[in-house]
Amino acid sequence: MGKIDFRLEKTFGYTTGACAAAGAFSALYFLKNNEKLRFVEILNLKGDSLIIPIKNIEKQENTAISTVEKFSGEDIDITNGMDIKIEVTFEKLDNNSSKPGNVKIIGGDGVGIVTKSGLQVNPGEYAINPKPREMIENNLKSLLKNDECVTVKISVPNGDEIAKKTLNPKLGIIGGISILGTTGIVRPMSNEAYKESLAPQIDVALAYNFENLVFVPGNIGTKHAKILLDAQEDQIIEVSNFWDYMLDKAKEKGVKDITVFGHAGKIVKLAGGIFDTHSRIADARNEILCAYASLVSQDVEMLQKILQSNTTEDIIEILTEKGILTEVFEIISKRVVERLSLRWEKINFSCIIIDMKGNILGKSD
Repeated sequence: MGKIDFRLEKTFGYTTGACAAAGAFSALYFLKNNEKLRFVEILNLKGDSLIIPIKNIEKQENTAISTVEKFSGEDIDITNGMDIKIEVTFEKLDNNSSKPGNVKIIGGDGVGIVTKSGLQVNPGEYAINPKPREMIENNLKSLLKNDECVTVKISVPNGDEIAKKTLNPKLGIIGGISILGTTGIVRPMSNEAYKESLAPQIDVALAYNFENLVFVPGNIGTKHAKILLDAQEDQIIEVSNFWDYMLDKAKEKGVKDITVFGHAGKIVKLAGGIFDTHSRIADARNEILCAYASLVSQDVEMLQKILQSNTTEDIIEILTEKGILTEVFEIISKRVVERLSLRWEKINFSCIIIDMKGNILGKSD
């Protein structure tokens, strides 16, 4: 990729891990050279050069605190614009010191603590992932001699509030956000980072030995799965629109049994073989519902109303009035299982489709 200068390049952003690495580098550089850098050039783990601005830096004796403002480029990111503070404390080692390594990395206020098994970080530790840790260490070691060491403390003001709008509480990461990122770069409108944030739910569920996982599109499914299925929080996997990605991950991790559960507006798309259910990818809900309704009734006027409906809830009302609601959705739910079983043949599927209020519209055997 070469060099990316985030002062000039507004399309790309940088991860929380890259922010921490840049802040740590600028703080240590200030301690050793008494020079405040307005921006730093660091290397990610692929060897690409990232140029990241420093918002503020100050020091007291052998400690410097650098602030980096998170920038997400054109990507949609709840962390965009937040401050990440990196405190670096420097010391020289004596000949008898037994400290392991030159760089110690810890979390501070606003960085979450892991409480559940199955993630990349062990329970009880700060949610600073291995790749960002490695990036911080690699960049600081270029400034350190063998008899020097540093402690890097990462904090995020208001990180606890920001984290409530992420998947962290569901994953068992409490008290703040996670320090993430493999390459250090956030690409514009990229789904990759979001997908990667969803996948650890499967690891947590498997760590708690759940044999059947409940895959839901989002909050509606989560809420009603707890009520109707008595499903546990860690048993429920929110996939957003990324059914293909999450089911691939489930197969890769050895999941054997999945219940697909959620609102008709998303689930019916699976019956049509649409495994990325975002409306900008494919929105054939009306056509799919019309096709399956035609298997039960050849009422042309009804079918035309279905095609012209604004919402799935409107179609549910039409099918209810005709008295064929359950029959149509029973067929659809069975077709969902058939579609998924053909592609992910090693997984045993079942399907339950609900409306907005949580009423069951149809289910497979």
